[in-house]
Amino acid sequence: MFSLTPLQFLLNPRPRISKASHLLLLQQHRFKPIKNMSWSCKKCTFLNSPSQNAACKICLSPPSPLPSPSSPPKWPCKACTFLNLYKNSNCEICGTRVPVSSLSSFEDLKDTGLDEKADSSIGSVFLPLKLCSSKRKIMDSNVGDEDCVELGSFRGIKASNKAVALEKDSNAGAVKTSLKILTYNVWFREDLEVHKRMKAIGDLIQLHSPDLICFQEVTPIIYDIFRRSNWWKIYRCSVSDDMAGSRGYFCMQLSKLPVKSFTCKPFENSIMGRELCMTEVEVLGDKTLVVATSHLESPCPAPPKWDQMFSKERVEQAKETINILHDKPNVIFGGDMNWDDKLDGQFPLPEGWIDAWRELRPAEDGWTYDTKSNQMLSGNRALRKRLDRFVCNLHDFKVSGVEMIGTEAIPGLSYIKEKNVRKEKLLLDLPVLPSDHYGLLLTISSQ
Repeated sequence: MFSLTPLQFLLNPRPRISKASHLLLLQQHRFKPIKNMSWSCKKCTFLNSPSQNAACKICLSPPSPLPSPSSPPKWPCKACTFLNLYKNSNCEICGTRVPVSSLSSFEDLKDTGLDEKADSSIGSVFLPLKLCSSKRKIMDSNVGDEDCVELGSFRGIKASNKAVALEKDSNAGAVKTSLKILTYNVWFREDLEVHKRMKAIGDLIQLHSPDLICFQEVTPIIYDIFRRSNWWKIYRCSVSDDMAGSRGYFCMQLSKLPVKSFTCKPFENSIMGRELCMTEVEVLGDKTLVVATSHLESPCPAPPKWDQMFSKERVEQAKETINILHDKPNVIFGGDMNWDDKLDGQFPLPEGWIDAWRELRPAEDGWTYDTKSNQMLSGNRALRKRLDRFVCNLHDFKVSGVEMIGTEAIPGLSYIKEKNVRKEKLLLDLPVLPSDHYGLLLTISSQ
């Protein structure tokens, strides 16, 4: 009935399960002695003695059984220690929600000085999204069937007839000839100045006033911070309050324009619960624009082999996305693609599609994750990649501008980071930026 190991049970003898289940576990294991075996720390790889069974002697990380190379990644429940598959955002045994802070990719990118030969690519462990059922309503559970719209193999929500709040400006009533779209991975790291970081992102939104926003790595806490912000009032959101509270982290879209539908389609090959989110809006009176976003499968270079890059899954997700969107007359796909041109090859763009950064700024690298320029990431393994992108297929518009935002540190804010270099522990006083990624702001204009 339960699959807790003796080690897991002894480390947490009072898991949050029923009394009957507790007794069953006692009878099952009878406190059998644990084998006297040394164990390798999952963080710093130090080989600990059997007596050092509570935490690593070097970095104080708790012991954790390493998955076999063929096993899918798992996360340990903080309440009962059960190892859950990454597709589960709640513990299979006791229902406890997966904690964001315990699986931060930031911590797993620390340069310990012991893994110079390891792949220097993107973070180690990423939280799962809760898998969506293709027949489940995407928005509020109170929405009736008459408000739903069928789009292929997934369902969405028609735009409400309620008035959408719009910004007041001197050109009210005039048809806009250009639009701004923002994509931003806001970083689910809740224990690092999350309120001030989200306030800084809100300030950027108020400064640039994007018409549509695509967020990745939004947690329930980050959602609540945004929802209470002044700028929130002028946007319509793709995620309801109930949905936001039920997931580990997720993608979210916001629109100031009249929304025809919000839709969401999970990727069947994702072990991390990744999905494609789409917003269909009305522009220029009778034109339709589809803005899509996703957080494609994340590379996870981690023990035991440091080679779990998930390139195949990521490439298939990109191709599936383009296939879904290719017949739309005006499409923008922006988000955290986790794309590595050396590992994944060229992004699979059919004829007529363009990469906005390559089109407008071909001489610039466009690194949106950069451990050199983003001083908040100092001490991580070196990584400079164009993980975030905009790819477009436009008939009634043209791309007229793209820029990186969120590249400056938040004034007067810093934090202390520990860096373990072999047996020496260093303390770094580092600045804080809005996120570990930079945001991308795309401007499109009518033809």
